[in-house]
Amino acid sequence: MTDTTYLWTPPAVKSLPVRGKTERLPINRLFFVGRNYHAHAVEMGKPVDKSVERPFYFTKAPQTLVESGATVAYPPETKNYHHEMELVLVIGAPGFRVSQEDAHKLVYGYACGLDMTRRDLQLVARDKGRPWDLGKDVEESSVVSEVVRMEGTVLEKGALVMTVNGQPRQKSDLDKLIWNIREIIADLSLFYHLQPGDLIFTGTPEGVGPLQPGDRIEGSVAGVGEITLNIGPAE
Repeated sequence: MTDTTYLWTPPAVKSLPVRGKTERLPINRLFFVGRNYHAHAVEMGKPVDKSVERPFYFTKAPQTLVESGATVAYPPETKNYHHEMELVLVIGAPGFRVSQEDAHKLVYGYACGLDMTRRDLQLVARDKGRPWDLGKDVEESSVVSEVVRMEGTVLEKGALVMTVNGQPRQKSDLDKLIWNIREIIADLSLFYHLQPGDLIFTGTPEGVGPLQPGDRIEGSVAGVGEITLNIGPAE
């Protein structure tokens, strides 16, 4: 049996630290729930009626992942780079067509996350009915804190706050999620065979806004942890 050889060095496996453990958590896929807080849906001009709608999702490449505390460059081809603070759900067991009652069995833990967005490009794509990739799947745009193990625990409440340069920007609570953790896991598992290492960004509350080079983001989710990010100059 021979080892596989490659034309160039493959990218390293993306991973995150886990509080209290020396082993790192390898990342599989990055899923994002769109418009999952009513106030944010309204500020984006797209209110949500849960009685007739279901969740929708987008994905980003795992290569966009960066750890809390990093400094990232202000990205190219945008003049409206936005922050979106979120709770990140970490999947720790495989599951397909999972019921809401069994959703807790897939939970490994949680982290704080930032879904960084080229808002101007996203809105142009949205209004033209095009994919969001240029606005969302941005290099260094999926920022995640260390993971906190909470196996089998479904979070139902907890304050979520975020500041820019010490000034409040986003503040809400997990109990304001339109689709809660159980509903998200059950619905997403209808479309995908969820696997350990999948991350689900559960949505951002109101207060998203623009950033400039030199800005510092600080955020937290009660009972989960904290996250920081520095915005560097444009490349």
